[in-house]
Amino acid sequence: MAEKNPFPGENNTGHVWDDNLRELRNPPPRWWMIAFWASVFWWAVYGIIYPMWPSLSSYTKGFTGWTQMQEYKDGLQEVAQVRKQYEDKLVNMTAAQILADANLKQYVQASAKVLFGDYCAACHGNGGQGNIGYPILADDDWLYGGTIDTIVASITNGRQGLMPAQGKMLSTQELDQLAKYVVGLSEGKSDPAGQALYTNKGCIACHGPDAKGMQAMGSANMTDRIWRFRAAPGETQLENVRHTIAHGVNDATDPQTRQAQMPLFGGRLNKDAINKLAVYVHELGGGQSKAK
Repeated sequence: MAEKNPFPGENNTGHVWDDNLRELRNPPPRWWMIAFWASVFWWAVYGIIYPMWPSLSSYTKGFTGWTQMQEYKDGLQEVAQVRKQYEDKLVNMTAAQILADANLKQYVQASAKVLFGDYCAACHGNGGQGNIGYPILADDDWLYGGTIDTIVASITNGRQGLMPAQGKMLSTQELDQLAKYVVGLSEGKSDPAGQALYTNKGCIACHGPDAKGMQAMGSANMTDRIWRFRAAPGETQLENVRHTIAHGVNDATDPQTRQAQMPLFGGRLNKDAINKLAVYVHELGGGQSKAK
């Protein structure tokens, strides 16, 4: 800072740095001052109209008494009033009856999206596309059937598949041959030797002589290209199928077995919520009843 002002006559404070950097006393522009005082005025008016000033035990309520929480509650009441006409109808209806009513079905598809996000999306994905290790709900292929009543039963009671591990009963060569046969089925290929192994080892008991599965047992259809357990990144479908055959599904005797269990929601959700979810899932997959 200079001891003597090197810029006499200039409206500065006398503070100078690096020979010519100085602090001036020029007033702000008039428009800026107008905006500043207008904002001060609005701040005072806001404090009168809306809740603002804190006190020891509460706060000033403002002229209007408005609060964000009250606005939120009012909004909930408005939504509840709109929904009431539909919710009252749903109380005594089955999922099948909801599907038969176009307006109610449209309402349930919109409102049940939240339920699906809360209870189903973690496993089946936000759009029903399925995460790795969990079934896809957005197709028309089903393990236990895709009728509305079956979906209600699945949600209410849960599902748990079972396939015995075959690793200790089949040789390495037989495991390879059977896995190759199963993958070939999904590609439309035939293999008499593989078919004989499939039959002789008892696979037909669950998956049927045509390998299209049995919905009553929840056994998979092996003739399509939809897999209950999809190959992980870097894994071929052949390796994936071989692992399933070798270690089974929910086989407590094999630590590497596939885990496939859907929890029951009958004790967690009421009947109306389950019906809503069933309708939502039914429409995701087109409601077909093919084996999956």
